[in-house]
Amino acid sequence: MLVFAVTLHNIPEGMAVGVVFAGMLSGHTPISLTAAFALSIGIAIQNFPEGAIISMPLRSEGNKKVKSFLYGVMSGAVEPVAAAVTIFLTASITSALPYFLAFAAGAMMYVIVEELLPEATRDEKTDVCTIGFAVGFALMMVLDVALS
Repeated sequence: MLVFAVTLHNIPEGMAVGVVFAGMLSGHTPISLTAAFALSIGIAIQNFPEGAIISMPLRSEGNKKVKSFLYGVMSGAVEPVAAAVTIFLTASITSALPYFLAFAAGAMMYVIVEELLPEATRDEKTDVCTIGFAVGFALMMVLDVALS
């Protein structure tokens, strides 16, 4: 179920990357190549812990290292596919691209509020979770400013 949930939530992330690159390629938006890559890098960075979230529980349940690692990698493999499909369909769905981006953002907000926040505050280690959130947020802001 965890593998399915993380894989499913990676689809809107890929769509977000696809929408940004499609907007940049269309030339009708002020999106620069640097901004599109900044988003891609930010999403790629946060995919490392997501892969670990898949791999570590699988390994602790007795699966082999390679199998656990491959499941973690494959959960994120849907992102480039979703991005490519979004870019490929851009010509026929240009007017819907802002809605796709809003859907991707909404899906991520839902996952955060519904799953991550309750899980992060379940035990006594809430300070570690808060510090991790702050460091991740600061890193994304630095990337946004540095690559914009």
